[in-house]
Amino acid sequence: MKNNYLKSILSFFVFAIFIYGCYFGISWIANQPKIDGIPAPLRNTLRFNEKIFTSLFSQTKKSKEFSIDEAQTRVRKNGLVGLEKNIDTGEYKVMIIRDEKDTLFISIDDIKKLPKTEVIFDFKCIEGWSQVTHWGGVKFSDFAKFYHLGTKNGSIIHDKPDMDWYKYAGLETPNGKYFVGIDMPSMMHPQTILCYEMNGKPLPNLDGAPLRLIIPVKYGVKHLKRIGKLFFSDIPPRDYWAKYGYDYYAGL
Repeated sequence: MKNNYLKSILSFFVFAIFIYGCYFGISWIANQPKIDGIPAPLRNTLRFNEKIFTSLFSQTKKSKEFSIDEAQTRVRKNGLVGLEKNIDTGEYKVMIIRDEKDTLFISIDDIKKLPKTEVIFDFKCIEGWSQVTHWGGVKFSDFAKFYHLGTKNGSIIHDKPDMDWYKYAGLETPNGKYFVGIDMPSMMHPQTILCYEMNGKPLPNLDGAPLRLIIPVKYGVKHLKRIGKLFFSDIPPRDYWAKYGYDYYAGL
């Protein structure tokens, strides 16, 4: 009986120390300087995770693809920031900043002249849901090669690993309200497309018409709807959800 009593007292003190340690740890983290919207220890942990994911990333490793019959006909809509107003697709052009002195304006018709590809994959949201969806458009790697994008010398030769690539691509909606920063290896992945079709039909407005990003190696927060501007940088571009404390890399 006495031993049980002593064990109970000891367990209580161990539990109290644990609770105090958790409180102290949380308080210490909360009072640290912030980096990109969250305390430095948490942001540094996310950056460490990003280094691990980056080291494991492979252009040859693809997200699982599905048949058309498995794709949902009613695609879930999540997040409408940057889509507050409809857009005149006839007047639409995406602004591509190759460098400070070289800007292109490319129409959706110009993009459709490039080889079309389709991707059917399990679209994953950071909220925990997923959905098999069917998209059509142009491989970003084909687009980049055709318009000489992503490298500092303006040329792309895929079999040259020493190519002087920019480290990141930045994308924004036409009104600038939604924006993402994405590492170039993920942008150049063979499943990443500039998408203008969903389920074989033109994109609806609330799904990013007339052009959006589909990047199966990332969570949904990176699949920017309605691309208004695209640029390249060696410094991580601003990212809408990263500024609220989410993982910048957002890889799968």
